[in-house]
Amino acid sequence: MKTKYQIFISSTFEDLKEERDLVIKAILEMGHIPVGMEMFSAGDEQQWELIKSQIDDCDYYVVISAFRYGSLDGDIGYTEKEYDYAVSKNVPVLGFVINNGVNWPANKIDKNQNKIKKLEAFKQKIQGKIVSYWDDKNDLYGKVSISLMKQFNTNPRAGWVKSSEQVGPEVLKEISRLSNENSELRKTIKTYEDQFEKDKNEEFQKTLETLKHNKRELAFRYIGNSAFVDKTEFTLLEIFNLLAPELMIENSTNHCIHYLGFMLKPDKDKNINSESAMPINSVRKILADLNVLEIIHPSNKKHSVKDENEYWSLTEQGKKLFKEVRREVMEKNLNNSSDEQTEEDMNEK
Repeated sequence: MKTKYQIFISSTFEDLKEERDLVIKAILEMGHIPVGMEMFSAGDEQQWELIKSQIDDCDYYVVISAFRYGSLDGDIGYTEKEYDYAVSKNVPVLGFVINNGVNWPANKIDKNQNKIKKLEAFKQKIQGKIVSYWDDKNDLYGKVSISLMKQFNTNPRAGWVKSSEQVGPEVLKEISRLSNENSELRKTIKTYEDQFEKDKNEEFQKTLETLKHNKRELAFRYIGNSAFVDKTEFTLLEIFNLLAPELMIENSTNHCIHYLGFMLKPDKDKNINSESAMPINSVRKILADLNVLEIIHPSNKKHSVKDENEYWSLTEQGKKLFKEVRREVMEKNLNNSSDEQTEEDMNEK
């Protein structure tokens, strides 16, 4: 849509008539809408209300100042009154102040000292905002055009568009339909996400129960004994709990055998055989079971071609499972510690 901006032009009138005409021409050539106070009668209260409404509707405000302050409304000039109102309404203000050294007709220069002081104060006020300085009407014409174009690009406003380019009822109806459809899709996605999370939690609990209720028998070999002895049953959860920290990154099957043998050996008075602590096939079956449960998997890290070891690491599901198991253990220990402290306090009493 092509946006047309409405631009209010404010200045003293008789002394800047030619300059205003060129500014109006510049705005029209850019395809926008100029609005000026010459359309209204200054001093009429109803006209002032009309001027205010025009400024309210404008997208930008241009003020031009030369060597006249203009007619007064009480203690303030009409041009300054318009300026103050535009600023109060947050309309972007562009000021254009004439350079002091230019050659200017004497009949277009204030002689009244009071008005001269008011004019200087007003110029200082204008210079507190975006301001450009001009020498003659042609210079002003070019600078207004450039300044407005910069504002259109850096500070675009609502503007005006042709009714034919506005969104029609059929488009609004389609937007409404798509909005409702989008809302329903979001609800459906949320339902699927909730169900997916529920399924994941149920699967997690099922894996935990499977580990708790499945046992594996392991035998041990001690130093000085060639046979595997002390056959003992352990739950897969006990075994996983020991292996998980070792597999956070990765470790080999041989390391798992030695580590489990050392941690699980039933005869604490005998030293475990570090080279062959447990039957390798038994440990491999356990690792395979944990892999089936998708809590460990073969490591994807690269190793030397000469390295023939099997390496394993935890899956994301395995890390989550170990985290929850350890949290449960620590919370249980915390509760036990609190119970013991309570008993001690009771005994002291």
